[in-house]
Amino acid sequence: MTLKVGDKLPQGSFTKMGESGPEAVSTDELFSGKRVVLFAVPGAFTPACNDTHLPGFVVQCDAIKAQGIDAVACMAVNDVFVMDAWGRAGNAENIEMLSDGNGDYTAALGLELDARVWGLGVRSKRFAMVVNDGVIDLLNIDEAAVENTSAEVVLSALKA
Repeated sequence: MTLKVGDKLPQGSFTKMGESGPEAVSTDELFSGKRVVLFAVPGAFTPACNDTHLPGFVVQCDAIKAQGIDAVACMAVNDVFVMDAWGRAGNAENIEMLSDGNGDYTAALGLELDARVWGLGVRSKRFAMVVNDGVIDLLNIDEAAVENTSAEVVLSALKA
């Protein structure tokens, strides 16, 4: 079952690249006492994710944070090394690049995408959420192109 606005996020963890290599990041560390924009993509370096979704958040990151957001984070069912390389390639130094390598957190959210037809296995649906101290304030999901989950849409919602 997909979570909805008003729900508390499940406990879980991600991996991100630290100074000494991969390190775990718990949902408590990421969300407790903070307002966070978390967006997810089906796959790093894939066309819409690489050409539209991540670049929009790179460009709008400061404007989003100016709306009282403590962090902007990108999650994908990719390994930590791919997420790190994608973040560096996309100039995403102000965005937390989070690996949900086995898709465990994606499954806990109920936001899996069966991408086996494209040889990608089970990935995350494209979504964007605003999380306030672990509770979902906004949740937008796209079934195809980047529409409801773009940085511009999130920024507009934050300004409303």
